[in-house]
Amino acid sequence: MFFVIGLALVQYATPNLPDNDGFYHIKFAWLMRTEGLKPDFNWLPLSILNAEDYYDHHFLYHILLIPFTFGDLVTGAKWAAIIIPALSFLAVWFFLDQSRVPLAWVWAAALLGASEAFLFRMSIPRAQALSVGLLALCMLWINQEKIWHLLALGFLFVWSYNAFPLLAVLAGLYALASLITDRSFRWKPLAFVLLGIALGLVINPYFPQNILFTINHILPKLTQPEVSGLGNEWFPYTTAQVLENAFPALLLFASATLGIGLSGKKIDKFTLFALVTALLFALMFFQARRFVEYFPPFTLILAAFAWSPLIGNLLNSSKQASSRHPFHHRTWGVVAMILLVILSSAFSIMRAGNIMRTAKPADLYADGARWLQDNTPAGSLVFHTDWDDFPRLFFYNSHNVYLAGLDPTYFQLYDEHLYNLWVKITRGDVQNLSASILENFDTRFVHTDLKHSDFLDVAGSDPDMVEVFRDDQNVIFKIIAEP
Repeated sequence: MFFVIGLALVQYATPNLPDNDGFYHIKFAWLMRTEGLKPDFNWLPLSILNAEDYYDHHFLYHILLIPFTFGDLVTGAKWAAIIIPALSFLAVWFFLDQSRVPLAWVWAAALLGASEAFLFRMSIPRAQALSVGLLALCMLWINQEKIWHLLALGFLFVWSYNAFPLLAVLAGLYALASLITDRSFRWKPLAFVLLGIALGLVINPYFPQNILFTINHILPKLTQPEVSGLGNEWFPYTTAQVLENAFPALLLFASATLGIGLSGKKIDKFTLFALVTALLFALMFFQARRFVEYFPPFTLILAAFAWSPLIGNLLNSSKQASSRHPFHHRTWGVVAMILLVILSSAFSIMRAGNIMRTAKPADLYADGARWLQDNTPAGSLVFHTDWDDFPRLFFYNSHNVYLAGLDPTYFQLYDEHLYNLWVKITRGDVQNLSASILENFDTRFVHTDLKHSDFLDVAGSDPDMVEVFRDDQNVIFKIIAEP
């Protein structure tokens, strides 16, 4: 309940959704409920997510969203973005508790105060919020070497989110930690994770499209993302932004190294495993801001294990004394830790709520999307000037189909020449606008927001581009030229 309250305070700092992708996810879950678990996906015909090649790489996540599709979809998405991350936080507590970390509930509660950026990102209706909990369970079952649990987890993770390679990486890091500390290579967790992943890939409702999509989705991110026109989340924070967004997490990492040093003992296998895992997510976080979902919680897990021997010794040595003196220093130490967690959580919740308040209105493009739905043939293509406008247009209007969405590389990989032309057009670099759109994209309807001033200038000077709709959010043109 503590997690639900904290996440609800963040989520309901605004009536809007904090990110565009949530509109796609909740709408697709609604389609799964109303049309079947594999609805025909024809909304991005000029991308690698076209009707023949479509792969729902969030399949189980979308199934989890289905109960939230009864009633208003925006409200449902917001509650999903409270309940699902709360379950992930609960999984972290379960991991710490099962690992016999002293004061596991206090450490888990500190998730709400580890980073406001983390808290904000976990409040977006996306599968990353689910993956944190699955990765925590992975670490627990690796430590316990519950190989059949790991096989099942590998299978389910593949069906849930395309970050499943992280499971194999974690199992590999555990084998490395075992080799360093115990001089033994613990291969079974890695082998069963890989087996589960392989089964999840092959026994899959979207096989073999899922294999091709996974390759196409990951490779561009590992080469030159700046060429692919990716969103800001694939680029790193500045140093100042890291300090502002994740300062408590950085302190946790520093304190963990101190705790390991003060223990006076050789680092044990699992603490080393937690350390290299936290280092992995730190490197990922410094490479791309989207990995702020992983750095704070796994740094917190590292800190919990690093301080576990010292806190355990303190609690055990003062247990008898505290029974005679209720306000022994042990009690004050626990109270101080709880107060620190409360203060840090309150600060992060407030800061994350402030970020939430910058969210765009939930009805952004709603009237324009409905105009298109009412005035264009079913299944007709809409030329739109931003790839990240797709989720909102799709949410309000699944009557039309669109050029690019969810990731610009999906369009680029399908037809790089057409993609490059689209980029030029949206930047206002193509003068014969109506002829170019009609000839190359075979559509007469164009949607844009008011920020594309260069594009609007070119469109306004083209006599065959007729403005048919405008409000304070978007503009729609109809091309009247003959082909």
